[in-house]
Amino acid sequence: MNVRLLAVACLASALLAACATQPKPLQGEFNPITPRDAAEQDSTGAMVRWGGRIVQVEPKENRTCFEMISTRLTANGRPYWAEDDTGGRFIACRAGFYDPAIFEKNREVSFTGRIDGYENRRIGGYDYRFPHVAADVVYLWPVRERVNVVTRPAPWPWWGWW
Repeated sequence: MNVRLLAVACLASALLAACATQPKPLQGEFNPITPRDAAEQDSTGAMVRWGGRIVQVEPKENRTCFEMISTRLTANGRPYWAEDDTGGRFIACRAGFYDPAIFEKNREVSFTGRIDGYENRRIGGYDYRFPHVAADVVYLWPVRERVNVVTRPAPWPWWGWW
C-alpha cells in the first residue's frame, strides 16, 4: 500500500514540475547577475536570461533594440512584478524587425543572450549606463488577464433570520 502511495506521489510531483518548466527557448544555464549588477561592474561576455517590461522599441535598419526595465523572473522565466521590485534597466537587440505595435510599451518580454557591451543614455536628466545584450531569444509573453473575484456572503446573518 505504501509503495502505491509513494508511486502516486512521485507521479504527481513529476506532473507538477512539468507544469512549472520554462518555455523551451528560455531554458539553459545563465549567469545570475541582474542588469543593475552588470551596470556597476564589467560583465561583458556573460550569458544572461533577463526580462521585464518594455520602455521603448527601436527598429533599426537590420535589427530591433528594446529598452527594458528589468524585474526578477518566475520559475518559468516570466517577469515577476511586485511593488518597486526592479533590477535596473537594459537594452537588448536582435536581428530582424519586431513590430512596435505588437511589442508595445509595458508588454512583458524575456530575453536570453550575451552581454556585449554598455551604452550610456539619459533618463530625464540622469546619465544611466545600460548593459547591452545581444539577444538570442526574444520571448513575448501573453497579456495577463486580470479577473476580479467577487464572493457573496453566506445567507446568514446578512439575510437575517427575523
